[in-house]
Amino acid sequence: MTTTALASPQAEAVQSTAPLLEVKDLVMHFKVKGDGLLGGSAKVQAVDGVSFELREGETLGLVGESGCGKTTTGRLITRLLVPTAGQIRFMGKDIAPLKERELRPYRRELQLIFQDPYSSLNPRHTVGTIVGTALRTHNIVPKDKVLSRVQELLEVVGLNPEHYNRYPHEFSGGQRQRVGIARALAVQPKVIVADEPVSALDVSIQAQVMNLLEDLRKEFGIAFVFIAHDLGVVRHFCDRVAVMYLGKIVEMGPRNAIYEAPQHPYTQALLSAVPDLGVVRGVPPRERIRLVGDVPSPINPPSGCRFRTRCWKAEEICATTEPPLEEKAPAQRAACHFAEPPELSIIAELPS
Repeated sequence: MTTTALASPQAEAVQSTAPLLEVKDLVMHFKVKGDGLLGGSAKVQAVDGVSFELREGETLGLVGESGCGKTTTGRLITRLLVPTAGQIRFMGKDIAPLKERELRPYRRELQLIFQDPYSSLNPRHTVGTIVGTALRTHNIVPKDKVLSRVQELLEVVGLNPEHYNRYPHEFSGGQRQRVGIARALAVQPKVIVADEPVSALDVSIQAQVMNLLEDLRKEFGIAFVFIAHDLGVVRHFCDRVAVMYLGKIVEMGPRNAIYEAPQHPYTQALLSAVPDLGVVRGVPPRERIRLVGDVPSPINPPSGCRFRTRCWKAEEICATTEPPLEEKAPAQRAACHFAEPPELSIIAELPS
């Protein structure tokens, strides 16, 4: 049995001119209780004005350090969270304000692969039930065909189709993540948000899962929003990269442009922190940019540019005027008043 059983569109199909997914000025603020004698409340600005587009069969990588808003953005796209403001246009329809009943037709088109394969699967249900629930909920196949379809999906993701009656605890971490991928594939989605799908796995298993995702992308033409902090994995898998810092996208562009000529100081610092493979071969280590201070609180972010408190280029205008995300090079945008390519010595050597 081959993967063509899913009968999905091929990745090499010509992309339409209109974006499949368009996010505009997306905002997510969480209310938290204040402290002190007067109490009150405050807002965590988890996502604050994120905008990007995703076309059919394309992969967009969201990168940044922990707490920058990557995961929240992914949950907003799939409408697991209701955004505070902004638009999420899927195939031209803004799904941000839709109620749960109105969202039902879009649930099968926008799927999420969770980060932790251990907590994302119900331990009381068999794999057949976990994967088959989506088929029954959306009436993908007749009831008497659900089991055979589940077995097809398990085979597609590299699992033994006869293990449909096993429970999640009977599988390894990598196998559980494959079950999660099968569950996402069951409804034949157009977009999958993969939230650090390999970060909880052993290195040897990571490559297998990434190769599986790449095969599925080519076979079925699925568009991915790939959330990760591993820059090597992102470079291997993604067509375009968006770098987030404290709830905002600070740079976005084609993969090669971001990795070879980053414009924003924060992107440059991220790439300089990647281990240099050349050192093993006796090459002198590259210069590393060491950021001072901690990431500011998302409850009270800095005025102007949010990165200015840790940036070596910061000047007075950075505190008074927020830099727009604008084009600094062909197809490459950065939100910095002093954006420019770095010295070659700081660019880390990453596997392509």
